[in-house]
Amino acid sequence: MATILCISSQVARGHVGASAQRFVLERLGHEVWVLPTIVLSNHPEHARFSGQVTDPKVLEDMAESLDANGWLDQVAVVVSGYMPSEAHVTSTLEALERVRAHVPKALHLCDPIMGDDPDGLYIDAAAAYAIQTRLVPTADIVTPNRFELSRLAGHDIEDTNDALTGAKSLRVQRVLATSIPEPGDDALVNLLNAGERAWVCRVPKRADVPHGAGDAMAALYLAQLLAGKRDSEALGTATAGVEAMLDASAGADELKLIASQEAWSKAESRPVQALNGGG
Repeated sequence: MATILCISSQVARGHVGASAQRFVLERLGHEVWVLPTIVLSNHPEHARFSGQVTDPKVLEDMAESLDANGWLDQVAVVVSGYMPSEAHVTSTLEALERVRAHVPKALHLCDPIMGDDPDGLYIDAAAAYAIQTRLVPTADIVTPNRFELSRLAGHDIEDTNDALTGAKSLRVQRVLATSIPEPGDDALVNLLNAGERAWVCRVPKRADVPHGAGDAMAALYLAQLLAGKRDSEALGTATAGVEAMLDASAGADELKLIASQEAWSKAESRPVQALNGGG
């Protein structure tokens, strides 16, 4: 079991952001502490929503209290997700620094939540720039979707080759890029680059996917690494888990994480193809 500090969005209803990642990681045996950057009734794409952004100073005070109580030396991983402003990036980096003062080898998984296809950027541009220039360079694992990888890499991502080039350009130990198109094919791939090795795992292209799938994918992949899985197996198993979630959530307005937990928590790895000699 690992203790994970998750700094991201939280909703009362549904499973997106930290509300998805917490359940996934706890279901798989890990302890999760959440510092919510924003608290909402539900995902904003529903007809109505309410809530508020957490003052970055509140997040800093919460991290300081966890530190003062002598608990941050238990944290093995910091997960950073939705950042409403540049100031939230600063607060997150301060929390990461506090953790690494006690646990120098603590991992940082950065889910660079900036936007998605087809609508593009949906956070403040200054926050997106801070994620790119300040959060990503501190990360051990980065989990962008196609749009986010394109923004981070500074070039269009039209296929697997583009995605691999973009992932390598980030100079991060592991980059897991999701929803990468395959021209002329009715499929997408999830691509993992880890050092000099890379793999892809194909998934069917779906017409409608509930929000939160990317959050769940990042959590599932992290859980597989913490369980000691090889990179390629972690990719295949995490992908299989998300596909099980999506199968169970067909036609729903939210991911059915609880109803499908027996399927995704025990999913067997989907086939994975090595690129550039990865094994």
